[in-house]
Amino acid sequence: METKIYSAKMEVIISDKRPTIMIGERINPTGKKKLSEALRVGDLDVVRREAIAQVESGAHILDVNVAASGVNEIEVLPKAVEAIMGVVDVPLCIDINNPATIEETLKIYEGKAIVNSVSGEEKSLSEVLPLVKEYGAAVIGLTIGDKGIPKTTGKRLEIAHKIVERAEVIGIPREDIIIDCLALSLGSDDQAGLVTLETIQRVKKELGVNQTLGASNISFGLPDRPLVNKSFLALAIGAGVTCPTVDAAKVKSTITAIDLILGRDRFSQGFIKEYRRREAHFA
Repeated sequence: METKIYSAKMEVIISDKRPTIMIGERINPTGKKKLSEALRVGDLDVVRREAIAQVESGAHILDVNVAASGVNEIEVLPKAVEAIMGVVDVPLCIDINNPATIEETLKIYEGKAIVNSVSGEEKSLSEVLPLVKEYGAAVIGLTIGDKGIPKTTGKRLEIAHKIVERAEVIGIPREDIIIDCLALSLGSDDQAGLVTLETIQRVKKELGVNQTLGASNISFGLPDRPLVNKSFLALAIGAGVTCPTVDAAKVKSTITAIDLILGRDRFSQGFIKEYRRREAHFA
């Protein structure tokens, strides 16, 4: 199963037969006062710098989210996407669930983007999927239903099936559907990690689609979050996640080691290259 995403200058292929693709998560104003304020006043230099930094850290795709208090998303998101396209070549993931904003952004995007996201809720399916089809994008499907995020593997799996089936009915090919089985905090539910991992495994087995995951959600409220995040990331990629949404600067070395162990790094070239990069940086 190969999901092909591209910008005007670069193609990225997501597959469990290839090295893991990192979707850079840092262009998101949640918890970032400097970025939030910059977006409110229309200053996109912070966005440009963050885009460049993430690509230099190894991100293959950049997630772009401008949702912050006082920000007019339908005006700012297309401008942010244009600004990013002007400084980096990697494809983009358009992180918004407002149909009007999705359309305005896809109109100006040069290439094939990922729309982040659609859920299993009827309103989301009926409004977002037709836009994905019209503009030839790929889409991330969240295992959220009308009653929120289910606590059981079975219910999340049902939603994943529903999203794939509805997308295919209107002509979106399965390879353009990326499922997010969603990670919830272990601090409030000690079974949260196990449920997510089991769902990832079953989605891979039953649907065969590529999968993303915001792995750092697993550690909210816990001490030593980097340790928990990296451990969970390894298990999630082993279970079937092919394009996690991460801070590449923090986890690139971990992911290259995971790919090495899973046989996705021919002659260990990726791992050795990353090792040499780290050695040169700290020399």
